[in-house]
Amino acid sequence: MAARLPMALDGTWMAAASAHERSVRMPVPSSVDEYLTTVPEPYRAALLELRETIRAVVPEATETISYRIPTVKVSGRSLVAYAAFKDHCSLFPMSMSVIAAHERQLAPYRAHKGTIHFTPERPLPKPLVRRLIRARLAEIAARTKTGRTKAGSSPAAPRV
Repeated sequence: MAARLPMALDGTWMAAASAHERSVRMPVPSSVDEYLTTVPEPYRAALLELRETIRAVVPEATETISYRIPTVKVSGRSLVAYAAFKDHCSLFPMSMSVIAAHERQLAPYRAHKGTIHFTPERPLPKPLVRRLIRARLAEIAARTKTGRTKAGSSPAAPRV
C-alpha cells in the first residue's frame, strides 16, 4: 500500500521525507483558519463542512493546532481532530473505543488506527458525526468524573 502523503502549507503534496525534512519544509500553521486556507478544494469544503457540524454540537469548544492539524478541545481536553491528505480527509476521534462502538455505521468508511477516512465525494454524514462527537463528549465527561486522564490511567497520587 502506498504511503499517505501529508500536505504542505503551500497546498502541495510532500513526497516521503524524514520528520526533520518535513518540519523544515512545513511550518506549523498558527490557526485552524490558516491551516484551512492551505487545503486545496474540494478537500477544504469537506473539512469546512465537518468543522461546522462539530461547532454545532459543541459551540463552546476551542480550536487549536496540535500535531500540525486542527484539533477541537473541550475543557482543555482534545475532543477530535481532522486533516486533509492527498487522497482523503481524516477525522480523528481520539478514541479507539468510540470508533469500535460505531463500527457498523463506520463500515462504509475506512476506520482504523484511530482515524476515519472519507472523501469530499463521500463525506461523513452529519448525524454520524454528531453521534461520534456526543460519544466522545460522554467519554471525556466520564474520565473527568473518575479522575482518569487517559484511557486506562489513574490520576496522579497526591503528594504528601
